[in-house]
Amino acid sequence: MTAPAGPKPLVVVGDVLLDEDIEGVATRLAPDAPAPVVDVTADRRHPGGAGLAAALAARGGREVVLVTALGDDDASEAVRRGLAGRVRLVELPLDGTLPVKTRVLAAGRPLVRIDRGGGTPGEPDAAVREALDRAHAVLVADYGRGTASAVRTHLAAVAAHTPLVWDPHPKGDGPVPGARLVTPNAAESRALCPGGDESLGAYAARGTELAARWQAAGVAVTLGERGVLLTRPGSGTPMLVPPPYRASGDPCGAGDCFAATTAAVLADGALPEEALQRAVAEAAAFVSAGGAGNPDLWRASAVPRAEEPPVTDAFALAERVRARGGTVVATGGCFDLLHAGHVGLLESARRIGDCLIVCLNSDASLARRKGPGRPLNKEADRVRVLRALGSVDAVAVFEEDTPQKLLAQLRPDVWVKGGDYSVQDLPEARTLRAWGGQAVVLPYLDGRSTTSLARRAAAVAAPPGAVS
Repeated sequence: MTAPAGPKPLVVVGDVLLDEDIEGVATRLAPDAPAPVVDVTADRRHPGGAGLAAALAARGGREVVLVTALGDDDASEAVRRGLAGRVRLVELPLDGTLPVKTRVLAAGRPLVRIDRGGGTPGEPDAAVREALDRAHAVLVADYGRGTASAVRTHLAAVAAHTPLVWDPHPKGDGPVPGARLVTPNAAESRALCPGGDESLGAYAARGTELAARWQAAGVAVTLGERGVLLTRPGSGTPMLVPPPYRASGDPCGAGDCFAATTAAVLADGALPEEALQRAVAEAAAFVSAGGAGNPDLWRASAVPRAEEPPVTDAFALAERVRARGGTVVATGGCFDLLHAGHVGLLESARRIGDCLIVCLNSDASLARRKGPGRPLNKEADRVRVLRALGSVDAVAVFEEDTPQKLLAQLRPDVWVKGGDYSVQDLPEARTLRAWGGQAVVLPYLDGRSTTSLARRAAAVAAPPGAVS
């Protein structure tokens, strides 16, 4: 039996930056100026720009080659260390120093960004052409620093026979003719095609105009929370790919995640429409996990993916909220048939703190609790419905009969239950006391339950005279 083919090689061409995040807490102003004083709690440095895109593309063991300009400065050495073991570097010489972008954040929110450094890429050598000839797809992550321009002749040659995704920059050159997809964001598309409003129709017109201007097979304009709008040259109805859920978190690096995923999926032979759907989901998961500022992003050998268990996002969310001094709220249950009682409980619970994590019984756990015929809805469907609610920030699935083990790992500040309980009766209350958490009971709408709804539905569905 033939083994399934693995991920196909991908080449990323573009400008690498060194990103630095200085995080802290600001509770006072400086005595000599109306400026916040930030007490630093963490200082992290990692590859940015095309370096981040390459690292994201390399998840799952994909072979990724990064063509970029690096020098002999400290920032270039930091990038080499950060990418070691993840991607293979094909370097152009850099006349000058690598750009460094420093963000100062307080409670997770940027206060100021400081840019310094910069250089000019040199001429590519034969190793660049060899890398591009082996690629199953190419991503140009252009940050307007000259790497894409230096390699432009090689890129124009490869675009004729290899899927090429071009993530443009206002300070860079336009894509080479023949790109499979070009991925400007909303602001970039407005700058390139001034006039009009911010309606979907206006963005569709801009995308169509840009596709013709660039001689690209398609233009995918990223619209933030609205998703991605795919247009092609000439007339035709555009395709809108909305995100699977509303992602809340640090959006820094989301564009790199989107472009890297698009190119990687195209490398494996998928259609552009399929690639965009996967990329939108990956970008949402990336933002929910903390974006490029996620401290776990560079610790492991792989980066978060959209198909990882939802519990991963829940842990990352809880850590981020705690780091900002916020309150983590959790609740739990089967949520087998979502009804008004559930919705009211979840909305009330969300108002207690800064995020709400739902601890959800797995299919096996639910079946043990509720008996034959349950669950009515499978785990994946229950997770999807809960995530679609505006009150729910993350979902974590547990296999045991009770969520105590999950709670001990998640360590929420508040645990919420609804119904006729007293706090003393809740088995989770003792678990939360171990780290100073508090269990509370919220009012529950009477007359609403999954069991009663299921019985009513069965009675309606039963034929006349049948025994229910």
